[in-house]
Amino acid sequence: MRMAVMAAGAVGGYFGARMAAAGHDVTFIARGAHRDAIRRDGLRIESALGDLHLKDLNVTDDPKQVGPVDVVLFAVKLWDTERAGEQTRPLVGSNTRVMTLQNGVDSVERLAPILGDDVTIGGATYIVTTIAKPGVIRHTGARAEVRCGRLDRRPDAVLAGYVQQMKAANIEITLTDHMLLDIWKKFVLLSGTSGITASTRQALGVIRDDEDMRALFYKLMHETIAVGRAAGVEFPPDFAAELDRWVASFAPTMKASMANDLEAGNRLELDWLAGKVLALGRKYAIATPAHEAVYAILKPYRMGRVK
Repeated sequence: MRMAVMAAGAVGGYFGARMAAAGHDVTFIARGAHRDAIRRDGLRIESALGDLHLKDLNVTDDPKQVGPVDVVLFAVKLWDTERAGEQTRPLVGSNTRVMTLQNGVDSVERLAPILGDDVTIGGATYIVTTIAKPGVIRHTGARAEVRCGRLDRRPDAVLAGYVQQMKAANIEITLTDHMLLDIWKKFVLLSGTSGITASTRQALGVIRDDEDMRALFYKLMHETIAVGRAAGVEFPPDFAAELDRWVASFAPTMKASMANDLEAGNRLELDWLAGKVLALGRKYAIATPAHEAVYAILKPYRMGRVK
């Protein structure tokens, strides 16, 4: 399989490295110091599921140098979706599938007008990764899961074949015909973990053990469920219990990517996480006071560190 990782950040870089280690032809799209480190020293993965150090990788900042591939792992930050989508065009051929491994709930509807409905595939990831330093991706916890599928639930034999190859590379990936629900399940969890860990500047273990912070955490998630239901998402009756299991499974040191970006002084995905819940709440007349508070607290940092 020919694969391109757009871009080779913490999530895309991790799964791309697993595919490269299994012998697939993977090109990593990266920029700046991270690109330079991969070219010079290779890409390191630090993970309880197995460390990797891959050298002599294909890495570039110009997708035009790559040409059409079978699969694009589309894992850019949410504010960069449209620009990166345009840059992805040279990677798309007649049988290419672009798998969105982004946060939020609107990646497919933003990317499909650029790349096409047949090409754009919904995805959701359950993994906690960070770029520890340029060229080094650190995976914490024991979960590294991908779910993917078409939002319109059409059968896709080409996609199914690619998923089988990814499974053979020991990636835990599931092809689902309930992708919209899976995206929203992830969004519920992420809107809670991102909002609470970023606004409190605390790891999840501290939050779980504190009655007040835990209550706010769950309020964030239940507000997201409410706006999702208003938007037509049918959450299963046992979803509350599923959320409890997910929350209990996280390492005590876990912080969502937005909290890590906040600490690093980077731009935040706030407008597509808490901000998206706010927008949907207004659209459907659903009160979202917890997300309103998170948005107000973090708004000064949404474009990066305050000078």
